[in-house]
Amino acid sequence: MPEKNGGPGKIGWPIFAVLFLLPYLVPATRSLVEHTGPLWARVALGVLVYAYASCYVIFPVAFGKPRRFKVVFGVVMLTLGLLATLLIDSSPFILLYGTATLAFLYPPGWAAIFDTVALGSVTLVLLADGRFEGNGGDLISVASITIAMFFMANLIRAIRRLERANQEIATLAVANERQRVARDLHDLLGHSLTTITVKAGLARRVLESSGDVGRAVEEIREVEGLTRSALSDVRLTVSEYREVSLAAELAGARAALRAAEIEADLPYAVDNVLPQLQSTFGYVLREAVTNVLRHSGAKRVSVRFGRDWLEVEDDGAGAEAEQGNGLRGLTERVGGVGGTLRSGPRPGGGWEVRAEVPEPEPPAVQAVRAEPAGGLA
Repeated sequence: MPEKNGGPGKIGWPIFAVLFLLPYLVPATRSLVEHTGPLWARVALGVLVYAYASCYVIFPVAFGKPRRFKVVFGVVMLTLGLLATLLIDSSPFILLYGTATLAFLYPPGWAAIFDTVALGSVTLVLLADGRFEGNGGDLISVASITIAMFFMANLIRAIRRLERANQEIATLAVANERQRVARDLHDLLGHSLTTITVKAGLARRVLESSGDVGRAVEEIREVEGLTRSALSDVRLTVSEYREVSLAAELAGARAALRAAEIEADLPYAVDNVLPQLQSTFGYVLREAVTNVLRHSGAKRVSVRFGRDWLEVEDDGAGAEAEQGNGLRGLTERVGGVGGTLRSGPRPGGGWEVRAEVPEPEPPAVQAVRAEPAGGLA
């Protein structure tokens, strides 16, 4: 009956222990009653027998205690077992209670040392006393069962370590999933809400300045479309079915920068970017443009692509963007595909974000030199 602290069940164990001790206590008690020695000697032996039995009943208390307590408890119990085996004219099988207990109580190395010393001591005493021939079989049984208990204890420890490892893996999986959802929602909602804010502000300024209702309605319609798209993206992101398209992010960046009245120098195609990097670069472009809209105060933005790199430059300050969670999440995302993300001020002023994922080197092809075929002489 396993217990969380690593020991046996504390409720059912005493009952099982007492039942398991009966084959030892009954003959030992009968031997003490029939003993012809002085009363004090029989009382002392009785205390020894029942003290040893009590250690077996209460040994689960030692689990979870400091190592010093376990060492003292184990030494006392093993000493009582050795004395009971040697002083009472009974089978050395009673030593099994102590050796089996140490197999579960001590680490494998210590248990092997103490059990080997105990069994070796009993063997030497029985040989010296001439009792080995009659008790050798029981001693071999004790040694065999002790070895079996030793391996069983190690198996239980291994199973518990695996259970703890599985719990840690499950906890880490939950934490990673939360981090993924938080990162994706940040990348998604940060850009969408920023674009919605810019377009709503543009519609307000149009109405306040020129009263161009048609243009304001057009901007509000785009805001409505953005909110619907953002809601759909949130649902897909949570269910992990959403795929980011670099081409779509480029079109969205163009619309957002135009609404914010920022001059945008953007490519019109993404064909020169490796297909496997377009989703990652889409996230980078989204976050970089979002930071431009939020923090930089830039008037001009330039975006450039390569097969394995993306670069976003602006003429703004960009200082606050460096501190955001978005770029830290992008660093993890780009690092997940073997790349690097650099963000910092440009030498001539402004801010630069550059993501680069080196292409894997093609496998080396060994040249095979054709040997001339042998001809007939």
